[in-house]
Amino acid sequence: MDSLTQIVLGAACGEAVLGKKIGNKALLFGAIGGTIPDLDVFIGPLLYGNEIQAMAFHRGFMHSILFSVIGAFIFGWLVYKLYYKGKREHTTTIKDWMLLFFWALFTHPILDAFTPYGTQLFAPFSDYRVAFNNISVVDPLYTLPFLISLIVLMFYKRTSKKRKLWLNLGIVLSTAYMLFTLFNKANVDSIFEKSLKDNRIIYSRFQIQPTIFNNVLWYGVAETRSFYYLGFYSLLDNEKTFKNWVKIEKQHSLIPMQDQNLAILAWFSNNYYNVSKSDTNEFIYSDLRYPLLNPNDPNSSLFSFRIYNSNGLWDMKNSRPEIDNGVTMTSLFTPMITRLRGL
Repeated sequence: MDSLTQIVLGAACGEAVLGKKIGNKALLFGAIGGTIPDLDVFIGPLLYGNEIQAMAFHRGFMHSILFSVIGAFIFGWLVYKLYYKGKREHTTTIKDWMLLFFWALFTHPILDAFTPYGTQLFAPFSDYRVAFNNISVVDPLYTLPFLISLIVLMFYKRTSKKRKLWLNLGIVLSTAYMLFTLFNKANVDSIFEKSLKDNRIIYSRFQIQPTIFNNVLWYGVAETRSFYYLGFYSLLDNEKTFKNWVKIEKQHSLIPMQDQNLAILAWFSNNYYNVSKSDTNEFIYSDLRYPLLNPNDPNSSLFSFRIYNSNGLWDMKNSRPEIDNGVTMTSLFTPMITRLRGL
C-alpha cells in the first residue's frame, strides 16, 4: 500500500514489541522498518539500466518473506549495537530488535499482497505475484483510524495500559475494515461474473478491484480471444450489475512481446494489457489491471507507458504513468467520483 500506511503499520509493530521498554522510540524504529522494503524503488534503477526491469524489481525480493527473515537479523543486530550504549544498556535485548524488524518487514509485503499490484512473497524461489485485489493501494478508511490511534497513544507514558488499549483499537479497526473489503470483493466478484453472462460476454478469465481511495466503486476487466471488456459497478448503484462497458482490442501483435524486456512488462501486468501506436515511432502500453480514470473513455488508462526500441532493446520512456499537461486533480478524478455516486 502507500508509504504512509506502511509507516503506520510498521510503527504499530514497533509499539507492540518494544513500546513498553522504550516508549515512542519504538514507533520510530518500527516506522523505519516498515519503510525499508519500499526502498527498492530507488535500488532498482541503480541495478538496472532498463526502466522496465527497474519497475519489475519493485515488490520483488525486498518484499519477500525471505528478506523479512534476513533483514530482521541484519537490521536488528545493527540497531541493537547502535542503541545499546550508555544509559540505554540493559533496557533492550538483541532479540527485541530482531523481533521488531521482523514484524515491521514481514507485515509490509503481507499488507501489499491485498492490493492489485502484486507482491513476490516467495522470491527468489518464485516470481509469482500474490494479489488478492480487495483493497486499493491508497484507502483512507484503512489508514486514518490506525494513524489516529497511534497519535493518541504517543501522549501516554510507555508504562501506561492505555497505550496498549489504543494500539489494540487501531489494530482491531484496521483488521475489521480489511475483512470487510475481503467479503465485499467476494460479493462483487459474483456480480461481475453475472454481469458478463447477462451481456453474453464469453470470457477466458477476469479480474476485479476497487478504484483508488475507496472500496465503493469497483472495476472489472474480462479477457476474450481478441478483446478486453472493462466495466464499473458502485455499491450505490440502483442495480447490482456492472455498467459503462468498454471494449478494447488487444493488439498484442503490434510489437514482439516475446522479447525479454517486453515479456517482463506483460508478466508485470499479469497479461492484462493492450498496445497502440502513438503519433511517433513509440507505442502506448496500457496496463488494464488498473481502472480507467474516465469510465466512458477507453483512452483514459492511468497506467499507460510509452515504450520504444533503441538499438534493438525495448525500454520504457516514462517509468511513471503519463498525465497530460494542464490536467487538474478535479478534472482527473471527477468522472470517477461521479460514477462512484451511482450516477
